Amino acid sequence: MLLRVVLAVADEELRKRLRTLLRTMDVVTDVVKGKADLWQRAAAKGGDLLIADEPAVAGGVERPVTDAPGEPRSPTIVAISGSISPARHTELIESGCDAVLYAELPDERLAGALRALLAKREELVKAAMVRKPLATPCLADFVSESPTMREFMELVRRVVHSDASLLILGETGVGKERLARAIHAEGARAEGPFVAVNCGALPEALLESELFGHEEGAFTGATRARRGAFELAHGGTIFLDEIGDTPVHLQVKLLRVLQDHEVQRVGAETPFQVDVRVVAASNRDLAADVEARRFRQDLYYRLSVVTLTVPPLRDRREDIPALARSYVGYHRPRIGREVYGITPQAVDALCRYGWPGNVRELINVIERAMLLCKGREITPEDFPAMIRACGSAAAAPALAVRPENIPPQWLDRPLRELREAVLADLEKAYLAALLKQTGGRIGQTARRAGIQPRSLYAKMRQHGLTKEQFKPSAGE
Repeated sequence: MLLRVVLAVADEELRKRLRTLLRTMDVVTDVVKGKADLWQRAAAKGGDLLIADEPAVAGGVERPVTDAPGEPRSPTIVAISGSISPARHTELIESGCDAVLYAELPDERLAGALRALLAKREELVKAAMVRKPLATPCLADFVSESPTMREFMELVRRVVHSDASLLILGETGVGKERLARAIHAEGARAEGPFVAVNCGALPEALLESELFGHEEGAFTGATRARRGAFELAHGGTIFLDEIGDTPVHLQVKLLRVLQDHEVQRVGAETPFQVDVRVVAASNRDLAADVEARRFRQDLYYRLSVVTLTVPPLRDRREDIPALARSYVGYHRPRIGREVYGITPQAVDALCRYGWPGNVRELINVIERAMLLCKGREITPEDFPAMIRACGSAAAAPALAVRPENIPPQWLDRPLRELREAVLADLEKAYLAALLKQTGGRIGQTARRAGIQPRSLYAKMRQHGLTKEQFKPSAGE
């Protein structure tokens, strides 16, 4: 988090001196000038340290309180006094100040005291942010027994320790945020904060304030200044989920942060520097959005220094057995059921299902099965009907491929290359047959294939299929 210091010091010479000292520290400094209502105006600025002179705190201070999650309830209030009288310092402490500094201290001593106060404040902030600890994912948690996932995780490990921006793409439920948290936890910024913002879940007016913060009076209801996600993520990572839903005018501000590492609060006159790694994610085809002018091309290129496309679960079926068993172990202590495994028939049904909801759907299916399970192992009867049906031989008949009828040219190709080619041909033939049955109806075809319509469109483009090819003619 980027700490913020508010100076409410009427004496111009002392104020300049303090600003010069604070410039050598990793903080943002706000200055409140003038004498009228000096304390009230300083308190409205928010901040971590409020440094005020004696006139500003005379007669006691009304301690500002914030309700922002993950932050201490009130700032650290520091009085700076021209008096060395212990009695006067005691009065200032009794009036509500947390510390008192003597204004005539040499610069070196005064800077040392300010650094100590900031270090103590940083400890308070960190303690507030970890009050409700969450299990931190790591890259080892990602099951990668399939060739597709092994190749993907190898790419992920190459970029973990980089500071470059990342763009994580993938369908809903593949675990994009979990991957971002794991990258942060194993990277160079692991000791810094991880701040997540869902750009698609907030109204446009609120999103700007959530990302960049706002000053007091910036808009109706802004009675106090508030820091944004980029400030909170200073020294760490900010995760921008559903970045494709960001309004165009905010895309311009995001571009500035990526280019200049500067953030400007809503209603503020000047920007300030932040040090964050940006990881963005989307389940949309951002390249198509760029072509349609719904997403800025320059921002897209800035975000996608490295693009990680998380494979959907149906493309890594070899991982399903291990994933399912791990979720049994994950849920057992949480739901209090003595379920310890999955029968081979149940595993087979899971592997044949299409998983339109990806890993998130698998987690929910396992939890449901454990709640309904009558024994110590999950059986196909514990699954929803659509998954149970996948376990029958009729649902997915085996292809009659025997050693004696394998084409000789297949034997001249590596197994991995052959598998990809055969699966591609099978996928194209399957989708063509299904589209023919449904008369080119995309929604119906996607439901029967167990995938999202967007994924079906992508696969049809890949295989050169169009829905018009399968619409019945006028005479049919």
